[in-house]
Amino acid sequence: MADDLTAALIAEQRLTEDKQRISVEVVLALPRHQYQCALHVPEGTTAHEVRKLALSNDLLSPGAQVDIDPLLAPLGVFGERVDNNHILAAGDRLEIYRPLQQDPKELRRQRARAASNEPGVDKS
Repeated sequence: MADDLTAALIAEQRLTEDKQRISVEVVLALPRHQYQCALHVPEGTTAHEVRKLALSNDLLSPGAQVDIDPLLAPLGVFGERVDNNHILAAGDRLEIYRPLQQDPKELRRQRARAASNEPGVDKS
């Protein structure tokens, strides 16, 4: 908890420094709702710092039902996985990922098996 507070204080301090500011967007997509917020942060701000700022700036609405811990969830920028220390660039969209409900490869296998078992499908 102390580490979270320290990181949040460092991130807030960076906001007050005289650095070039960039605009970034943070998103978290849940099955029934998508949360997003736009932030203006100093150049050199990391993905983890932006995540903490977004969560402290009400990325999630009060009472939001979230099935993950957004502080520990994996991150990505435009669909590409990044680590916590990734430096964001102007216009980046930081995505907070949820775990997959099912393995996509296994789903494709199941659909292929079901399609091959349908009547009228030529199996030659």
